[in-house]
Amino acid sequence: MLKSRVAEQFYELYSNDPILIKAPGRINIIGEHTDYNDGFVFPAAIDKYIVFAIAPNGSSRQCRLHALDMQESFEFDLTDFQPLNKKWPNYLMGVVSELQLLGKKIQGFDCVFSGNIPIGGGLSSSAALECGLAYGLNVLFDLNISKLQLTRLTQRAEHHFTGVKCGIMDQFASMMGKVEHAIKLDCRSLEYSYFKLNLGEYELLLCDSNVKHSLASSAYNTRRLECDTGVAILKKHYPEITSLRDVTLDMLKAEREAFSEVIFKRCQFVVDENQRVVEIGKALENNDLQAVGRLLFEGHKGLRELYEVSCKELDFLVELAQKGTYILGARMMGGGFGGCTINLIHRSKVAYFRDHAQRQYEFRFGKKLSTFKVVCSDGVKMIRL
Repeated sequence: MLKSRVAEQFYELYSNDPILIKAPGRINIIGEHTDYNDGFVFPAAIDKYIVFAIAPNGSSRQCRLHALDMQESFEFDLTDFQPLNKKWPNYLMGVVSELQLLGKKIQGFDCVFSGNIPIGGGLSSSAALECGLAYGLNVLFDLNISKLQLTRLTQRAEHHFTGVKCGIMDQFASMMGKVEHAIKLDCRSLEYSYFKLNLGEYELLLCDSNVKHSLASSAYNTRRLECDTGVAILKKHYPEITSLRDVTLDMLKAEREAFSEVIFKRCQFVVDENQRVVEIGKALENNDLQAVGRLLFEGHKGLRELYEVSCKELDFLVELAQKGTYILGARMMGGGFGGCTINLIHRSKVAYFRDHAQRQYEFRFGKKLSTFKVVCSDGVKMIRL
């Protein structure tokens, strides 16, 4: 069992009894690339997670980290540390840095972690890494920081220590998730509401393309810049707007001549996608799974044609899903250029589709396709052996 393995490794390395924290990954049902545009998203924490074992080590300065899955260790000094080329420690050091910037007193600590979130699958293993450590240090050193404050803090950690100008969605879902529910989140105000996922005879199946991507790549930050460019153009005519959240399709069309083709497409996608989040909430309230599926397919088309963050492997998987009447909807999920598709599939056809998709995918691309079912889970919390 994962938590036992982490606890045992911790004791073997550090001869101490730790607290245990579980931090989940997340899916996003709809609302891609809208979070950093102050828009709406519809994520959920899932039953794939990272387990942390953390304890103070009696030092005032020294922190020791061990990534069990990679069998890698790293140490840093609380009084002198900065981002490094070695990637995974940056997520954790970024959290510590942001806690210190808040004036919180942290002593030396030891940490071992391991998880079952597919890395690079668009399930926000990085946010789970940040949220789990932040929550654990908050408990360990009695810092008295709310979950909402921790969510904002972990987002800042990613901005400042990895260079990824991510929105708030990933950290919010990992921190604030609720079992059997998805979250409709307003990324501007952080107002949110839980929606119970009544999927009936259907369930959520993820197909991992095993095409790995890095959100720190230039493409992600380029999309942010393109959206900001669109806002700057529109503000000349609509000074009241502050982000694409405030923009309507009519505004875009009225100023069409002021945009390059690329900037117009980026803005149109975000405006359309925000509306899809609103519509999917209504569809779930009405138990209209057909409408949910239609919105998923529409979302993928926009990500492929307007935002241009899909890839041939993801497009192939969505096209396969469209051929099966037992799949109501599918789309790529996450930052793009790899990762998973999310599929709303009849549970009686999961095994059939899994086998069919794996054969077709390997024949076409010469690589393995991983699939797994997910259910909605609680956010970050302490656990016991």
